[in-house]
Amino acid sequence: MRRKEGERDRNSERGKKVEGRRERRMKHRCASGCAGFGGMYGIWFEELQSLVEKLRVERREEVMEKVMWHHQKYYEAKAKETEKDPLKVLKSPWATSMERSLHWISGWRPTTAFHLIYTESSVLFESHIIDILQGFHTGDLGDLSPSQFRRVSELQCDTVKEENAITEEMSEWQDSVSEIMGPASHINHKIGRLLPIIKKADDLRLRTLRSLLSLLSPQQSIEFLIASSQLLVGIRLWGLNHDRPRPTST
Repeated sequence: MRRKEGERDRNSERGKKVEGRRERRMKHRCASGCAGFGGMYGIWFEELQSLVEKLRVERREEVMEKVMWHHQKYYEAKAKETEKDPLKVLKSPWATSMERSLHWISGWRPTTAFHLIYTESSVLFESHIIDILQGFHTGDLGDLSPSQFRRVSELQCDTVKEENAITEEMSEWQDSVSEIMGPASHINHKIGRLLPIIKKADDLRLRTLRSLLSLLSPQQSIEFLIASSQLLVGIRLWGLNHDRPRPTST
């Protein structure tokens, strides 16, 4: 027993050292090669890909928490960039054309998370249907309880309401285009009104992730984080490939 506890402690210490080295590498790379938020954006995705692979292999809650912390740091950096230039953040020049085509106010649409969890649950349910009919519980996303489905559905309704309210704010901002024809102070005021809209959208994105995870078991949370992160990374990689300059035919 003591030997196992000692091994766990040593593994935990090794894990902390590895994570510490990863964070130092990221800081060093940003210090030497990042062009502001745009440079950090690409490195953030590389780190996310690495963390998700670690989560996929190890399936530990500590790694899941690191993935969530990684998301938190992204939104903190984005908030600072938004304070400096909300129009630039809305344009998102650091994103690929594929990412921008799917953007809702400079990021992923929060309700997408629910479509993803229902899809993953359906696919896993079908793959385990024989076991489930025989009374075996898999504990994964295909094994969501009726209570979990109800709470996820309630959260989805609340998220849709918030998303629609923010969309309405954005529409009102766009409809007030006549303000641009006034003095420069009016233009600056109009641009400044973008700031709370973008912040509300990002807050809803992060809150939706956290709220969904609170309704899932640790195993289900890990599976959902893997699926959602792989979706984000996959879209970016496809976009990078699509946007890569190609030789012109002669």
